[in-house]
Amino acid sequence: MAEVGCAGILVADTFCGPMRALPVPGQLLAVDAMPTRVGGCAANVAIGLARQGVSADVVGCVGRDPAAEVPLTELRRHGVGCTQIVRDERLPTSTTVVLLVEGDDRRFIHCFGANAAFTIGHIRRDWIERLKVFYLGGLFVMPGIATGELAALLEFCRRAGVVTVVDVVVPHGFGQQRDLQALLPLIDWFLPNDDEARIFTGKAEPLDQLAALLAAGANTVVITCGRHGAVAGRGEARWRCGAFAMPTLDPSGAGDAFDAGVIAGIVKGWEMPRLLRFAAALGASAVRAIGTTPGVFDAAEAQAFLDAQPNHVETWIGR
Repeated sequence: MAEVGCAGILVADTFCGPMRALPVPGQLLAVDAMPTRVGGCAANVAIGLARQGVSADVVGCVGRDPAAEVPLTELRRHGVGCTQIVRDERLPTSTTVVLLVEGDDRRFIHCFGANAAFTIGHIRRDWIERLKVFYLGGLFVMPGIATGELAALLEFCRRAGVVTVVDVVVPHGFGQQRDLQALLPLIDWFLPNDDEARIFTGKAEPLDQLAALLAAGANTVVITCGRHGAVAGRGEARWRCGAFAMPTLDPSGAGDAFDAGVIAGIVKGWEMPRLLRFAAALGASAVRAIGTTPGVFDAAEAQAFLDAQPNHVETWIGR
């Protein structure tokens, strides 16, 4: 029986590069490899958890096509449960081509595919109530997730004693502020990054974003801030954790690895300072390899890395 259920986006990612520059029209650019690997927040978080010895199941949608074997094979190889994954008859498996150009941010070419078919109706209540933690990744970018249905599911989790963790993907032209307002009090741990939190709150500074989200009814909020680390808040308490320096090959999956660290800490019952340091270490480790999960530390690697690092977490009450 899984400790954590991971719901949301499932993708087959193909990585091109790293390359010094994109080819010009008509040019053939040779690269050493173009690996196709599992991606999507639900899969990334589940694999990150499995590497920490935390058992996880995934629920989401793939197509009935060869591309579906990419996430399914990788998830099974890591011991992640796939019995809740649905094969959609109409849509192809979601796929992304990731262009890695040295010195530039990544470029993406994406087919949304079967992720568009995923709904709260695919999440079985009898499966949920056996979990310790339920994670939903990609909120606001999956068109089939209805706010009212998600609210009812979050309320069910609370009655069943299942901790809920929600991360978001904010599309261009985001206009679902009211939906977020309705959901925040029902989410136990809310995990946006600072760009997303800026859109939600209109505040530029992460500590101001924390205050605004908590005032809006959020319970525990952790905001990742890239190379500036992360801040967290619950009630009047605040925490700030620095980022760990790591040579970067591909930043894909760093946020999902951080989420896996948060959830592992919840499952293990850690206090916030230890949880934040661990999450920051997993997030940093993800950038070491091409792909969203190959570079993520396992539990022993993470502990050895943390034992050798001076990074600390600042804790205070109020502002």
